[in-house]
Amino acid sequence: MGVTKKEHFTTEQNEMAVLLKAMAHPARIAIIEYLLTTNTCICNDIVDVLPLAQPTVSQHLRELKNAGIIQGNIDGKAINYCINKETIQKFDSFIEHIFYKMNTLENPSCKK
Repeated sequence: MGVTKKEHFTTEQNEMAVLLKAMAHPARIAIIEYLLTTNTCICNDIVDVLPLAQPTVSQHLRELKNAGIIQGNIDGKAINYCINKETIQKFDSFIEHIFYKMNTLENPSCKK
């Protein structure tokens, strides 16, 4: 596998790459959307609404948590998951910046 040379990119670029990679699966998008409709939930709540087995949901939750997109707090034997608002706000700012830059391009070199 090739070397990514992360040190040649800004902290924000590396952070956004981690977030986008973690979100790059439809099950993870579905989990994020579900968590946005609830205040907090456990893995089995997600298993009840998605057509995935519990180990698969747990794996997706782990990826989202490792990327900082969600948080998990231990409550007895269960882990309650919720959206990490700080990370989502960073992502929102990044996307907003992209659209701002795109809208300020005066003479784009690529045309439809």
